[in-house]
Amino acid sequence: MEKYLPVLRQCPLFSCIEDCDLLKMLVCLGARVENFDKKYTILTEGTKARYIGIMLSGKAQIVRNDYYGNRSLLAEIRESEVFAEAFACAEVSALPVSVIANEPSQVMLIDCGHILHTCKNNCGFHQQLIFNLMKDLASKTILFHRKLEITSQKTTRDKLMTYLMFCAKKEGKPEFEIPFDRQELADYLEVDRSGLSAEIGKLRKEGILESEKNRFRLL
Repeated sequence: MEKYLPVLRQCPLFSCIEDCDLLKMLVCLGARVENFDKKYTILTEGTKARYIGIMLSGKAQIVRNDYYGNRSLLAEIRESEVFAEAFACAEVSALPVSVIANEPSQVMLIDCGHILHTCKNNCGFHQQLIFNLMKDLASKTILFHRKLEITSQKTTRDKLMTYLMFCAKKEGKPEFEIPFDRQELADYLEVDRSGLSAEIGKLRKEGILESEKNRFRLL
């Protein structure tokens, strides 16, 4: 597990935990590493929520499909980020989303039960791990409410501009890149792709923004 330490040091789940303690912890937690090809489903909708995932390399997306098969992109997972922790902690009987690799990825999976229930060794760093988990869940709740603010806008134009303004504010400048292509952006905003492209074209003509692929500039 030592070779994963550079990534795990950046993972919020292991904040303020020394390397030597982290290596012991991974053994105690029964952590395992799995490889996934592009488009492979890491966690499948409808299965029991049990594992917390940590992206060691690659990228993945959290997606939800409604009854009619319409796809909604909830979030993108990048290196060192944690995913599925809320569902695992809640012990939901069926995952409401799927996690799909969008490039070859390596993932660490940890049974959430091993985190929430301290082991017989009574490891001192286990309390720090639980604190980190609660802090991560709180941060994800804030992001979830931000997405609700975006998707609750009435028009495609309003959804797009609300999202882009969030991005500009986060970067602290009017020019930035987003982590989505056009279809992924449409899925994230929960709008039709052709309608989204039309709105981007209108905003360009009106001198409100400039764009090229996934790079935008608010004017």
